[in-house]
Amino acid sequence: MSWKFVDRKCELSLLENRLGSGKGEFIVIYGRRRVGKTALITEFLKRHGGIYLLARETSDLENLKRFSERIALYFNDEVLLKNPFQSWDALFEYLHQKSLEEKLIVAIDEFPYLVLSNRALPSILQEYWDTKFYKGKLYLIISGSSVSMMERLLGYKSPLYGRRTGQLKMEPLDFFSAREFLPGFTLEDFVRAYSILGGTPAYLLEFEDNLTLAENLLERYFRQDSLLYSDAQFVLREELDRPRLYFAILEAIARGRTTVGEIMNETGLERATVGKYVSVLIDLGIVRRDVPVTESRKSKKGRYYINDPYFAFWFRYVYPNADLIETGNGDMLLRIVMNDLDEYVGRIFEDIARQFLLKKSRELPLRPTKIGRWWSKGEEVDLVLLDEIEKKALLVEVKWKELRKRDAFRVFEKLAGKSQLMGLKDWKFEFGIIAKRVEPKEELRELGYVWDLDDMGEVA
Repeated sequence: MSWKFVDRKCELSLLENRLGSGKGEFIVIYGRRRVGKTALITEFLKRHGGIYLLARETSDLENLKRFSERIALYFNDEVLLKNPFQSWDALFEYLHQKSLEEKLIVAIDEFPYLVLSNRALPSILQEYWDTKFYKGKLYLIISGSSVSMMERLLGYKSPLYGRRTGQLKMEPLDFFSAREFLPGFTLEDFVRAYSILGGTPAYLLEFEDNLTLAENLLERYFRQDSLLYSDAQFVLREELDRPRLYFAILEAIARGRTTVGEIMNETGLERATVGKYVSVLIDLGIVRRDVPVTESRKSKKGRYYINDPYFAFWFRYVYPNADLIETGNGDMLLRIVMNDLDEYVGRIFEDIARQFLLKKSRELPLRPTKIGRWWSKGEEVDLVLLDEIEKKALLVEVKWKELRKRDAFRVFEKLAGKSQLMGLKDWKFEFGIIAKRVEPKEELRELGYVWDLDDMGEVA
């Protein structure tokens, strides 16, 4: 496994645009562990210089000592090297003096660890920002992996509320950026790999594209000592106070129980409990709530889905079968997965198709103001793009299979029928298909929009 920096052009641009501001900057970067925060910060520092300080879950004095060493080495300060800071006031004052004349970039990674050992630190930092830092040329970045704690630090009740000049929540890479990590896979196999790993860089680095998908699962995932096996629990236990109940809800959703009623029946939990815990999972970005694209967010038809393919796969296959991995029988789990994988991938392929259409938006017959699924009374459409200004709609069926002419004709006919059930009177409708393979593609394009993996490969 080798370190790799991919994409993140928008994030780097945000950081770089503030370099020429001529004033103090206070940037907050946060997101789940392993999503690429440290890689972004170190790439930024590599390009522009600065000091990287990594906090540890240890005492104040130990962190101050380590930070003193890094700062002393940066400034070649022998006095500081022999006499480390004894307080955060001393460290902040030193940085303030150094940043009065020229821009100084300082990044403190895993900032929440510092707060755990010193609850007063946000107040101390607030005082220095209000009285000194904003006047100088300090470019301060604080970063953290505990999403809940970082959001509390940014919240209304925090001393740091309103002080940041920029904020960036890091999300996993999209399908097309993630593709760069495993270029040796065919696009079809990468769809499967992405459905297992999602867009988190550290997880993508665990697979090797000179191995088959099955070999990667057996050698890089379904083992007690693998990062991919253990990290889901590690990440979620860091965020959640009572993980057992959350895990039960996530397992139910991963098994296709997407409504509150279905989750209640699967877990045995009360409605109020499910609502409370699902709300927390939504706030953390682990679960999302979808409603039919033609309805408001307040619709009672909400369905719940796990946002990240890595967690969706883990809760569908790994968590319920952890005993197989713990007893060294990963090969048995592999058989279970491979027999069912394409059905699971079909759901993730809908999300990939959504990303694809957003990238192709300039070539579409409308400018979508909304995109999502639609369902009502047993009828569903995988993707619906609405142009609410021009009253145009594009209905797209997504199939993780190879479609022939007869199948495609049938899909277009069904989409036309469903369009009349959506309540969009006087709208203009267009229809489309996204599948693994479609033949004869050019002939079928006379009926509507047709895309397959070959078209996705041109974007990738």
